[in-house]
Amino acid sequence: MVTQRSPKLDKKQVVETALRLLNETGLDGLTLRAIAKELNVQAPALYWHFKNKQALLDEMATEMYRRMTEGAHLAPGASWQERLLHGNRALRTALLGYRDGAKVFSGSRFTGTEHAVQLEASLRSLVEAGLDLPQAVRATSTAYFFTLGFVTEEQGVEPLPGERREGYDVDERAARMADFPLAAAAGAAIFQNYEEGFEEGLCLVIAGIEARYGIK
Repeated sequence: MVTQRSPKLDKKQVVETALRLLNETGLDGLTLRAIAKELNVQAPALYWHFKNKQALLDEMATEMYRRMTEGAHLAPGASWQERLLHGNRALRTALLGYRDGAKVFSGSRFTGTEHAVQLEASLRSLVEAGLDLPQAVRATSTAYFFTLGFVTEEQGVEPLPGERREGYDVDERAARMADFPLAAAAGAAIFQNYEEGFEEGLCLVIAGIEARYGIK
């Protein structure tokens, strides 16, 4: 009797398949069973690498970050403002490349230390500008949380660039809220022109850091 063996899997193969399926199914539809089916193995085979779905999400987020930083360069003498702008713009672009990318990133734990390179540089630039370490942490975290929250809401309306969910027609919303003219008109700014909104919001965060801590 010949025993049929499953193809040999490595962690990278599982993660690459999971990231590809994410764009097809979204986070809710991404299950270990679905990934195993795509790889033509039984689900238990994946548990050699990931004890549960969260462990897989952790590695997916880490791989997303690795891909984000590949070939990314910033001058060593860049200011803290330039570092926050560059890092958070890159993060938004990376998250938008995956359906539910922000949800995957949110709450996940990096499995490597690649992120420490950028974090160290950002914290150092803020400390050199006059902040103590806790203040520098709050500054970088606030910008990061803004980006993560912004993209989460953006992908709630546009799961992928060029794809828009039903129920977010700005004109229909304005008609329903006609008794509240400012709130009605705000829809055009809230649910459209995300690139412009993100840039303006990120500049507000940076201006807030400058004003709060008195640094330039």
